[in-house]
Amino acid sequence: MPSPIDTAVPLREFQFTTADFDKVRKLIHQQAGISLSAAKQDMVYSRLSRRLRACGDKTFADYLGRLERDKAEAETFINSLTTNLTSFFREAHHFDILAERLRQAGERQPIKIWCAAASTGEEPYSIAMTACEAFNTLTPPVQIIASDIDTHVLAQGQAGVYRADRIERMDPARVRRFFLKGVGSQAEQVRVRPELQRLVSFRKLNLLDARYSISGPLDYIFCRNVMIYFDKPTQYAILQRFSPLLKPEGLLFAGHSESFLHAADLFRSRGRTVYERSDAPRDRP
Repeated sequence: MPSPIDTAVPLREFQFTTADFDKVRKLIHQQAGISLSAAKQDMVYSRLSRRLRACGDKTFADYLGRLERDKAEAETFINSLTTNLTSFFREAHHFDILAERLRQAGERQPIKIWCAAASTGEEPYSIAMTACEAFNTLTPPVQIIASDIDTHVLAQGQAGVYRADRIERMDPARVRRFFLKGVGSQAEQVRVRPELQRLVSFRKLNLLDARYSISGPLDYIFCRNVMIYFDKPTQYAILQRFSPLLKPEGLLFAGHSESFLHAADLFRSRGRTVYERSDAPRDRP
């Protein structure tokens, strides 16, 4: 019978102790700002055990030691623990708000938009489609920067190829306008049109970086469903970086479960998880 102080989880391919988990939590927080709760231990084991097999490591201690020597694996480590749940036009009300604002923009252009957690590209392409529809052209006056810490998903987004079931709930007219359907062996895939791809620039960016490869002023920032993985001090530090990049009249779009009340000196809510700078005029639309 195992000792009650034995912290290794039994019946697993690799020994994974509490000390191993604590080190993973520390590393991912240092490198990506992600705060893993104690409840995530099984998730961490499942995702990282694949890397142990791929690297040929026998224990988690061996793998964690590898991370100190191998920069490429350190990047894969971050990719492995990053959650990339996304879809086209997720939280659709944000795109309705964006469309209305773009229609009101008139001759004030070009419009610069940063999608700060782009994942596999569905969100920045949804922004691009919204802009095309608002201006009724495939060449709207917008520049969309799509960034993510995960290089693997960025490559998928840049390719612009998706399973056909990813767009099955989309309006058929929108599908015809913005997607090309595959044929033959690619019949179950779709690709975003080249005109749409030209509106989006993909790049790697860690929100914890000392310096962002993003220059303002920005009209809109989409940073949705990523702040929930950061603790409050990390959130505040990131919002401090966002504020000077955003125009005084710009908007910050957050995820449905995210609240920035702890950063009221930086941003104030306009409702529906849309924020503006705290120094923005209160009488603007």
